[in-house]
Amino acid sequence: MSEKAIFAGGCFWCTEAVFQRIKGVISVRSGFSGGTIKNPAYKEVITERTGHAESVEVIFDSSVISYQNLLEVFFATHDPTTLNRQGADKGTHYRSAIFYTSEEQKESANNFIAVLTEQKVFESPVVTEINKFENFYPAEDYHNNYFNLNGEQAFCQAVINPKVTKLNTYFKEFLK
Repeated sequence: MSEKAIFAGGCFWCTEAVFQRIKGVISVRSGFSGGTIKNPAYKEVITERTGHAESVEVIFDSSVISYQNLLEVFFATHDPTTLNRQGADKGTHYRSAIFYTSEEQKESANNFIAVLTEQKVFESPVVTEINKFENFYPAEDYHNNYFNLNGEQAFCQAVINPKVTKLNTYFKEFLK
């Protein structure tokens, strides 16, 4: 059965590259969620006036990969403790957020964060927002499949490749 998950983990190129490699993931699109205007362009989102976060829409087969497994990957491949920031990328559009599409996703996300907090997995508190999914607006075409098409670029090598390497190291059982 196919389901939809929306994750914002900083730069959508990074988050997209990670989820594209997971078995059971049918498709991943880069885009924007959580803002106040319809159909924003990237140049508008980066002004921080639209309220959107760079996000990915993940369509997955829940009979192959669970939402819980996707949460594990999400929290392991970005820093959920930095407010409005991932590495050198700063701004509200780089915030960590989950846009749940069902009450079950909301409960799973809240429970997962509670476990991370209880087990003190991170030195700082998790600041990931959990918001009801309202809309997902696809980014311009050149943002999609970015790492796969531009993997040799310096940004891809310095920022995205370490996340993919971490995925390959710690989540072998989830890989395509």
